[in-house]
Amino acid sequence: MKRTVFISFFQLLIIELLAMFVYGCENQDSNAYLPELTTTEVSQVTEASAQGGGFISSDAGYEITMRGVVWSTAQNPMVNLSTKTNNGTGIGSFSSSITGLSPSTTYYVRAYATNCEGTAYGAQISFMTAAVATVSTVTSPTGKVWMDRNLGASRVAISSTDTEAYGDLYQWGRGTDGHEKRTSLTTSTLSTSDTPGHVKFIIVNSDNYDWRNPQNNNLWQGENGTNNPCPEGFRIPTITEWEAERASWSSNNSSGAFASPLKLPVAGYRKLSDGLLDEVGLCGFYWSTTVNGTRAYGVGFDNSDVNAPCYSRAYGHSVRCIRDN
Repeated sequence: MKRTVFISFFQLLIIELLAMFVYGCENQDSNAYLPELTTTEVSQVTEASAQGGGFISSDAGYEITMRGVVWSTAQNPMVNLSTKTNNGTGIGSFSSSITGLSPSTTYYVRAYATNCEGTAYGAQISFMTAAVATVSTVTSPTGKVWMDRNLGASRVAISSTDTEAYGDLYQWGRGTDGHEKRTSLTTSTLSTSDTPGHVKFIIVNSDNYDWRNPQNNNLWQGENGTNNPCPEGFRIPTITEWEAERASWSSNNSSGAFASPLKLPVAGYRKLSDGLLDEVGLCGFYWSTTVNGTRAYGVGFDNSDVNAPCYSRAYGHSVRCIRDN
């Protein structure tokens, strides 16, 4: 006579729990116990490298066996790529050196963490590497040595309206992260740090009209200043240095700006409210490092005048670098 074996619900539960205890997470739902983590904002971006990292807030009960960042020129990079770091084990924060990059290239990076359930990723962050720094200079009547072209320009201006000499348009205090490109996308989300961690131009319509909240007056101050976008040995000029230059021009207008050794073009600007270009081919606007309250000084000129007003820092203006001597 055969005996029927009856296993109760509670016995099945006990068996399952014992299996979990003995075999770890091998018998678990593969998506149920993945780590939780965030991707650290990218900083110290150069032509060929950058600094990144992540923060693992939870290992979901299973040891983190590998962690790091993975990057690619394609979005949503995964750990099957060779372009990744291995920054140890366990929860908490870690830093990663991102190397082997190409100049003037947009990359996408994600932090990752692996336990026996699989690999989880932090949010994707994009950044652009710096261009190869080829520096040619001119010496002005003031004795100062300047770069011979605007940052981002492909050549020295051959006319006041030479489009190849216009260059990029920077928001005051931001580094070369891709936002300065004239066709970069926009976002209305203000940054809470010196490095927004993306390539977008930040538009604002209220408060202090700055891309950063709270403001930081210490950006761009000197060659070693935070976010200085100029090549090594150069910095952004002060308003006093700009005033000395314009006093040497043959005329106080765009013609005088172009006739000077700096050959400054009328590159226009980018509006802080919507990121659209304006006054291109008509006016030139160039940042200084000098702040005044919530704004920053710059020099502006058109076909009839030159002035040095204060501008809201979220505008996109041209940058011309001066040697730090």
